[in-house]
Amino acid sequence: MLDALHVHVARRAPVYLWMLVGIAAFGRWFALTLNVSDSLPGTVFLVQKGTKPDKGQLAAFRYAGGGPYERGVLFLKEMLGVPGSLVIGMDIGSGYRDYFVDGQFAGRAKPRAKTGMLLGPGPSGVIPAGRYYMAAPNPDSLDSRYALVGWVAEDQIVGRAFRIF
Repeated sequence: MLDALHVHVARRAPVYLWMLVGIAAFGRWFALTLNVSDSLPGTVFLVQKGTKPDKGQLAAFRYAGGGPYERGVLFLKEMLGVPGSLVIGMDIGSGYRDYFVDGQFAGRAKPRAKTGMLLGPGPSGVIPAGRYYMAAPNPDSLDSRYALVGWVAEDQIVGRAFRIF
């Protein structure tokens, strides 16, 4: 059996070598990731590393840490606000806040997570240079509506994300 495996690998060595080169090259510029939450529709996403998304596009970024997730976890969200965008958080009572980015509704922040953990409100005002407002349509999404995420720093951004399925 080992002889048959050896013959198989020896005959196809160039194919396997090119596959390894392709995987290594692909991994330098792209990553496949799974969305394990309900924050965005879709399960499999392609991340184009080193490409900064434009406003309205999907972004992959590293979570700064705290709360329910560890530092460095990859988040997928829509980039709704860029430096210079105006973020308004309006208190609507009982700890809830509605957020608007450049006049467009960005989501409602709630006072507690599904687990009961207290959630502090995210920042409001003009987004400073090198920071971004990230959000997802799901009401339970952990995003810039909350202090745990806040404005995402440019160095946290991994790249632009594309939904595969």
